[in-house]
Amino acid sequence: MFVQVPRGTKDILPQEIGAWQEAERKSRHILSLYNYQEIRTPIFENVALFKRSLGDTTEIVKKQMFVFKQGEDHLVLRPEATASIARAYLENNLGFGVKLRKLFYIGPMFRAERPQKGRQRQFHHIGVEAIGSFNPNLDIEVIGLADHLLKELGISDYKFLVNSLGCPKDKIKFSDLLKEELSKHKDKLCKDCRLRINQNIFRVLDCKNEQCIRIVSGLGFGHKYLCADCKDSFVLVVEGLKRLNINYELREQLVRGLDYYSGVVFEVTHPALGAQDALGAGGRYDYLFKELADKEIGAVGFAFGQERLMLAMPKNNQAVGLKVYIVTLGRAATEKGMELSQKI
Repeated sequence: MFVQVPRGTKDILPQEIGAWQEAERKSRHILSLYNYQEIRTPIFENVALFKRSLGDTTEIVKKQMFVFKQGEDHLVLRPEATASIARAYLENNLGFGVKLRKLFYIGPMFRAERPQKGRQRQFHHIGVEAIGSFNPNLDIEVIGLADHLLKELGISDYKFLVNSLGCPKDKIKFSDLLKEELSKHKDKLCKDCRLRINQNIFRVLDCKNEQCIRIVSGLGFGHKYLCADCKDSFVLVVEGLKRLNINYELREQLVRGLDYYSGVVFEVTHPALGAQDALGAGGRYDYLFKELADKEIGAVGFAFGQERLMLAMPKNNQAVGLKVYIVTLGRAATEKGMELSQKI
């Protein structure tokens, strides 16, 4: 029996690869202008890295990781790159003598989820991590970089959704507010969200069930959970986005699906992608390094799904193909033609 490509994976064919290469070429150019350096981490890591960084109750850790054992090693195909890069930053002492380390990556990620438009079990990210600063101006620069990158790729009609989760104390207040409000509607929530109220209530805000979406959209407690410092930082970031003329919308219900996020978070949506309309997302993760190595290090980043970028990019945005074609007649001409083609 003929063996097909595994479910949730896709061959990137020769007629498609030009657009991929062009997206990567333009991305590398823009990222170099912002002084980002490329980093390449292994595509598999120790399971403990993601359990500690993403959180045991996140959908990725509970349901979506490709886990395997090799002898004594308990390994996983990387579901995302931020935790891997944080590990590499600490392990290789990349902060030594450098106040702000700017890194980017391009490569495959793996999640065992239901395949659909723009979402595969092996997918590719173009992402950045800026590590070493708590300054909210870095948030503005990183979101501005994401905006610049999309424009360079010829993508339009996208929108940034922006919110702030605040510091760890603010997240606890936010969690308590959510529990208080959502408990009033518990009987109307889906089965998974009834469990999430006690396990990880922020995941309720990510639920795709229509009834849960209606309940969540009716929540309206604003940012009263934010402390004065976090509120000031968020205002500074929003004002910065206005100065850069970035198309954004405040979205109070926006949270990221990973536990390490804090402070400003954002998502980029595009109407061409349908129900799963996110081109990419990111935000601050100042407390990830505290979790991994008990160090206080500010950081912010984002990742774009490359498959989703391909869906939103203009179809003619491809690298140039064949430029020279040599036609010969006879043995002597063929030999000369091969010589000329090699020189060309």
